[in-house]
Amino acid sequence: MSAISQKHVRGESVFKELSADDEGWLPTEIESLCMNCYQNGVTRLLLTKIPFFKEVIVSSFSCDNCSWSNTEIQSAGRIQEQGVCYTLQVRSQADLDREVVKMDSATTRIPQLDFEIPPFTQKGCLSTIEGLLDRAVAGLEQDQAARQAADPEVAGKIDAFIQKLKKLKDVQEEFTLVIEDPSGNSFVENPKAPRKDEALTVSRFRRSIQQEKQLGLRADDDPEDEDEDEEPRGNDLDTMRSEVLVFNTNCPECNAPASTNMKLVQIPHFKEAVIMATNCDSCGHRTNEVKSGGATEEKGTRISLRISSASDMTRDLLKSETCNVLIPELELELGMGAVCGKFTTLEGLLTDIRDLIVSKNPFVCGDSGESDRTQKLKEFGEKIDKIIAGEMKVHIILDDPTGNSYLENVYAPEADPEMTTEKYTRSFEQNEELGLNDMKTEGYQEVN
Repeated sequence: MSAISQKHVRGESVFKELSADDEGWLPTEIESLCMNCYQNGVTRLLLTKIPFFKEVIVSSFSCDNCSWSNTEIQSAGRIQEQGVCYTLQVRSQADLDREVVKMDSATTRIPQLDFEIPPFTQKGCLSTIEGLLDRAVAGLEQDQAARQAADPEVAGKIDAFIQKLKKLKDVQEEFTLVIEDPSGNSFVENPKAPRKDEALTVSRFRRSIQQEKQLGLRADDDPEDEDEDEEPRGNDLDTMRSEVLVFNTNCPECNAPASTNMKLVQIPHFKEAVIMATNCDSCGHRTNEVKSGGATEEKGTRISLRISSASDMTRDLLKSETCNVLIPELELELGMGAVCGKFTTLEGLLTDIRDLIVSKNPFVCGDSGESDRTQKLKEFGEKIDKIIAGEMKVHIILDDPTGNSYLENVYAPEADPEMTTEKYTRSFEQNEELGLNDMKTEGYQEVN
């Protein structure tokens, strides 16, 4: 561990120097206090982007006096709106090489061993599955000598458990690794991206009041049973429909004060949607997002369109934050969290997909890019370009379990010969992921 000396550098000035365009360690070395020998050492900072994830800050400390060194990772963005839970079935040695971002707020579990690492007991790290196991073993072995002298029986039980953890690295039997992070900033690599990984399940959840207190989002003395604010109704809804509402927020890139515009609009032949746009005057970052203005439908919706010409690219499209996007011909499946909710055109959605997977992926170019992976991703980008140009005929599927996504029917009110819309009953797993299984909207004040 290290403590940065305030007489050498202030935190604010350091992070102003960080940007997504920086490559390698920052040229400025920060003199820091070593917590091992209490002499001055050096801390280096690096802002990097995890492919198919987000930006993180990696810090590395080294002390020339005692040779102490350590690394730490922190999210470069804000706490997400929902928590995230990654469940990985480790079946082979290759799974041990998956990259992992584990924030300090994350809980790590291995159900087969009844093993759990509670939140805020370890610093955040950028590692692999094997690295997490090694870190857990090292933590248990740290005080074994003292335990052996004080209580040999307990030390013996811990030794036996350490051997079980070490055996997991042989992957003689399949085991499950669960990383649950209420901040939503942890990550487990999908080596098959952009295709679906059958061994990895990603779900999002609403934080509990206790988790919000741990993350500092709620005061410790806030009541546990605080009622949520009532939804606007009557004249308030009329105001939202007729005016553009503005509220203060922070830029997701530089965290500077910014403003978000919000407007409630009616989509023809569909329903109301809330469009939000943020523009940062400090760094120029612009973003927009769409959320459904109505309730979750009783059934999910699966919309399938056969793209036959470039004219299809102009179709209006509403993708909610819960919608999955599939292109079977490209073996592409993007989960609900990959691309945020937005109101755009079909061309806009395909462009966002291409940018997410190819253009904004730092592993496509430079020394860090593997030649085989780089070539595959470039070929994927070329196929997307062909679809946009109308040179490649494919099917695009919008699968939304909440029924709040929409694709324009250019033949309306007649049926569209190239498009099919199917209503289906959600599975238990889908209701669980959406938080509907435990939701009680009637008689919730009754005492059981």
